[in-house]
Amino acid sequence: MAISQRLDMRQGQSLVMTPQLQQAIKLLQLSNIELAEFVEAEIERNPLLEHGEGTERDDTEGSRTERTSKRDELNLDDNSGLHEAREAMDAPKEDLYEGGTTSDSATTANEMSGPSARTDWSQAGSGGSFTGEDYDFEGSVSSETTLHEHLHRQLAMSGLSQADQLIGARLIDETDEAGYCKTEREEVAEALGADPANVEAVLKVCQGFEPVGVMARNISECLALQLRDRDWLDPAMETLVNNLDLVAKHDIKKLCDLCGVDKEDVLDMIAELRALTPRPGSAFASDATIAVAPDVFVREMPNGMYAVELNSDTLPRVLMDKAYYAEVSALPMRESEKEFISECAQNASWLIKSLDQRARTILKVASEIVRQQDAFFAHGVAHLRPLNLKQVADAISMHESTVSRVTSNKYMGTPRGLFELKYFFSAAIPGTAGGDAHSAEAVRYRIKQLIDEEGDKILSDDKIVEILTEFGIEIARRTVAKYRESLNIPSSVQRRRQLRASA
Repeated sequence: MAISQRLDMRQGQSLVMTPQLQQAIKLLQLSNIELAEFVEAEIERNPLLEHGEGTERDDTEGSRTERTSKRDELNLDDNSGLHEAREAMDAPKEDLYEGGTTSDSATTANEMSGPSARTDWSQAGSGGSFTGEDYDFEGSVSSETTLHEHLHRQLAMSGLSQADQLIGARLIDETDEAGYCKTEREEVAEALGADPANVEAVLKVCQGFEPVGVMARNISECLALQLRDRDWLDPAMETLVNNLDLVAKHDIKKLCDLCGVDKEDVLDMIAELRALTPRPGSAFASDATIAVAPDVFVREMPNGMYAVELNSDTLPRVLMDKAYYAEVSALPMRESEKEFISECAQNASWLIKSLDQRARTILKVASEIVRQQDAFFAHGVAHLRPLNLKQVADAISMHESTVSRVTSNKYMGTPRGLFELKYFFSAAIPGTAGGDAHSAEAVRYRIKQLIDEEGDKILSDDKIVEILTEFGIEIARRTVAKYRESLNIPSSVQRRRQLRASA
């Protein structure tokens, strides 16, 4: 068989992800906070973009001054340095926004301190109350002392040698926000070339720092440190602390045998344990908590229907400065400069369209969710229906991936509270005798409701299965146990022990 060469021509189709399409997909899955940061970056990078606080451009003296200022920044003569400006605009995002801040106010807040630090005491006579006009509450909050800072300050005043302070600093850095130092002393010793016994000795010193119980390796040690500080750590209490698993199970009889005391004493010791804190580091500042703002609002209409509207406060208002674009385009420019201005105009136009499309898509998906889950808004969690992405996607003629991106990090403000859009999607639990399926979240709610109302008659998982079957819910015992554990509800045996202990 002879081997020969042959040239064939074939025609095919493929989907190419343009930069504009990639941007639109990216915008769709961003939260409102991430979107605001992205838009702020684009406005700073693109001279044709501006904040649109109003619907119409007010051609006042102020706006004309602004355009003149822009023209001075982007002067297009031969000595203007336009290419340098373009290179600066094309710099990587990490170079433009070092430190992760996107506004001057954030930077100012980080640089300022509250009245407890770097206060100008020369102005003390004018008053230093929290209600003063010059006091920056946000700056004070942002400058709260963290647990690590608090521990490092105490380490510096501990009187330890420089080598021991190095070990202490490493142990503090290994301490989590709750105040626990769970790293192994052998690891620290190996990393620093120190003696494990020396590491243990330094740890004991650090465990004497404030707050009491900090830098413990486990919860038993944390509670023991607090009890020792209060002079409550007698042999019986020490035994109790070493058997916290029995305390969690409310096995009072076994605790009485181990501690050598009667039931009343055990209950008193448990009450003393409850007066302690299992998270000594929680009182200190941690990562800034960001308040969640709803992307859409749901309100009930007089006719019993539900209206869905976008939260205008979370929607970025961006406009293209067409007057400035026309003014710049009329100036004599080199070919490269024309390309740059044209690229800025295209990017600005595409960003505005993408933002509009994003808002429309979110509204469309949210409206369909409300339509599918109208019983939830009318009657509560018990009437939540099983729902998946495909059902919503088919109803609004979109792809499942699009619906998934829309529901990520998006929130809905309703008369029943604030919910993530993904909350309304849950697995289906089949109904008995071929009846309607039930939402897994609704079944979980029914289980919690049954246990909350059980009173003196503790319900076993098998009994809960029987009751749910009467409601038309076909569910296995292991599923009930799984849902109960996800709700942090103890077993029927533990609940029965708790009931006897409280009697």
